[in-house]
Amino acid sequence: MAEADAIDANREIAAKPRVADLVVDADVHVTPPPEFWAEYLSPQFRDLAPTIEHDEDCDWILFEGTRKKHNLMQSQAGRKFDEFRNDGKVSDMRVGGWVLDKRLNDMDHDGIDQGVVFGGGPLQTGNMDLYLDSFEAFNRWQSDFCNASSGRLFGAAFMPTVDVDQAVTMMKAARKRGDVAVNMPAFPQSAEHFNRSDSLMQALMGDPAGERQYRDKEFDPIWKTAIDENLAITYHLGAKVVRYTDKTLFLPDLAVSKTPMLEIVAPMIFSGVFDRFPELRVGLIESGAGWMPWAAEYMDRIWHMQRHWTGCDIKHEPSYYFDQNVYCSFISDKVGIALRDFPGGKNIMWSSDYPHSETTFPHSHEVIADHFEGVPEKDKHWILAGCAEKFYGLK
Repeated sequence: MAEADAIDANREIAAKPRVADLVVDADVHVTPPPEFWAEYLSPQFRDLAPTIEHDEDCDWILFEGTRKKHNLMQSQAGRKFDEFRNDGKVSDMRVGGWVLDKRLNDMDHDGIDQGVVFGGGPLQTGNMDLYLDSFEAFNRWQSDFCNASSGRLFGAAFMPTVDVDQAVTMMKAARKRGDVAVNMPAFPQSAEHFNRSDSLMQALMGDPAGERQYRDKEFDPIWKTAIDENLAITYHLGAKVVRYTDKTLFLPDLAVSKTPMLEIVAPMIFSGVFDRFPELRVGLIESGAGWMPWAAEYMDRIWHMQRHWTGCDIKHEPSYYFDQNVYCSFISDKVGIALRDFPGGKNIMWSSDYPHSETTFPHSHEVIADHFEGVPEKDKHWILAGCAEKFYGLK
């Protein structure tokens, strides 16, 4: 019997006792099998959609002349830690990643009332037209999934930044579908550096070496649209790629992948983006929270010392913008909770990261009990529900 066949990720899991009355999960994911592309891509691209080939131990994804093993790191929910597996079959995944009634059942068993959903992004292709269409194909599938959940799941649309006007159009379409956020790459994308091998990571990271930067006024229409449409702006990756297919690099990459997200928000603060758009809400998702108060304090110090010769004439010290405009989510972060009253530590949101490999499922309320021991109910409610409700505009 193959190893994958011996482990049932969809085993029945008993509901655990709740320790919080309301939990709004700030970051969960969907993991639809590749077959959905042929239905959701625009008609002219459907013949180019990925297909799947089943083998004894592993499924293979066939696309544009490549044959890759189906990666499972995006879906380890339902497995014990010593059962994690890097690749395998679609049948090895917990079906709550794409089957709605199973997802809602998992939420019930894990004590999750509502969640904001992030997907896997576009296709890894060198065809720019297909690439851009695949963003919207995934977003439409995800919106359909969320809209059928009776108000328990809300989508965060993935959005390319190759062209600002196109991004604005996509933002308005996302809001019309009912999405509550748009997820942008950490740095603007550059059409001249677009290539097939990096295209998938460019959806999350963008082009760190590109000339375009979010501090540029070129991107002001995006910030204005976010405010006008009541959409949160989210980032899910900084300037560090986690090489999830290499077990020798995965752990060190994961350990240092959080704080590089400061590379996104620091230029926005120091360049005055939040002075121009004081109602803009920006979230660093899956970033962790404990480093945020340190960053706010350090940025205050260097701004007071260096602002004169650098000509940095923002209206407030940097920590003000952390507390006014910047949010973050964490999965397991006792330090972040302990520092919640420091500048920069206010806007923190808990998440389960279901069904990814860092997920707290099916032990979320056990984690919550451990993390919030001795925390006043008001603060507990804010971190577990209120902050996410405010950030995503759920109320």
